[in-house]
Amino acid sequence: MKILASLLISLIAILAITTFFLGGYRSAFEADQQCHYEKWNNYGEDISFGCDHDLETQQWILFEAGENHQPATVIKRFSYRRLL
Repeated sequence: MKILASLLISLIAILAITTFFLGGYRSAFEADQQCHYEKWNNYGEDISFGCDHDLETQQWILFEAGENHQPATVIKRFSYRRLL
C-alpha cells in the first residue's frame, strides 16, 4: 500500500513539473508577440479586437470589445511564466 501511494505521489509530481516547464510561453514578450500576431492574422486592423496584458494571472488576452459598454469576450489566453 505504501508503494502504491509513493508511486501515485511521484506520478503527480512528475506531471506537475512537466506541465510547468512545457506549458505556456517562456516570457511575457513571447506571449505578447503571439497574441498580437494572431490578432493581426485573424482580424486585421479591426479595432474591436485587441490584446491586453493581465499581470495578476501572467497572461496576454486576445479579446473582442463589447458594444455599448458590454463586457469584452475573451477569445484566447496566452499564458507565460516568470522564472524568479
